[in-house]
Amino acid sequence: MVGSAIVRRLARENCEVLTTTRAEVDLLDQAQVRSWFARERPDAVFLAAAKVGGILANDSLPADFLYENLMIEANVIEAAHRVDVAKLLFLGSSCIYPKFAPQPIPEEALLTGPLEPTNEWYAIAKIAGIKLAQAYRRQYGRDFISAMPTNLYGPGDNFDLRSSHVMPALIRKAHEAKLRGAESIEMWGTGSPRREFLYVDDCADACVELMIRYSDDVHVNVGSGEDVTILELTRLVCDVVGFAGEIVHDLTKPDGTPRKLMSADKLAALGWKPRTTLEAGVAETYRWFQAN
Repeated sequence: MVGSAIVRRLARENCEVLTTTRAEVDLLDQAQVRSWFARERPDAVFLAAAKVGGILANDSLPADFLYENLMIEANVIEAAHRVDVAKLLFLGSSCIYPKFAPQPIPEEALLTGPLEPTNEWYAIAKIAGIKLAQAYRRQYGRDFISAMPTNLYGPGDNFDLRSSHVMPALIRKAHEAKLRGAESIEMWGTGSPRREFLYVDDCADACVELMIRYSDDVHVNVGSGEDVTILELTRLVCDVVGFAGEIVHDLTKPDGTPRKLMSADKLAALGWKPRTTLEAGVAETYRWFQAN
């Protein structure tokens, strides 16, 4: 999802875009990664690849989430260093921050408290990626930077109910409930947790902006600066999809972190802000889902 959005955004820049598929290069395989970098010798790298998923996937596959993300970032960052890549942007996740971080969460909150247990494996891997980029900057003078996107959604998202994040899961649930003529849909937990969402094409635009204009040790939050409750999000999705049934709470399922809103001050100081409203983004994502 994110990689595709970055490719769409780069079409507006004067550059040649290099991409590769998992079938061509397994990023868990160090030799394959080094071979690709030696052959293609890119000038700049957006590291968007990762093993991702929602609460259920994170909680069920802790070893996979930790190992695979560590290998991806270690292999790519080291290979980029070996061929003198001029600039690299590592994409992390807002889950790097402590469960009870101050709200909105500033970049300085990193490593100031315990993580949310349901996704700590993914978070630890992403924290390691930030530190790896910093380490290559400090030891070798590499212009490697990190960006921490908030909850992303949009065209190309994963709509598998076993492994998806909340937004695509809700879109699929509401869509299927509408087709069945169901009287209700089920949502996990109380609906009270607050979450921030960013349309993926806005994230891609911010990443290109950072690649061009930012160079520093400290990672940068990429978000909208606004949040909604999960219940409010569910109602919005139902309105967009056209499902008029009841919303039923499954209180046996976890809520996760109570609130997760990131400070967007650092990015705003560069003159950047998102263009897509939540309602417009959900509508565009639903159109993509129906078409695909």
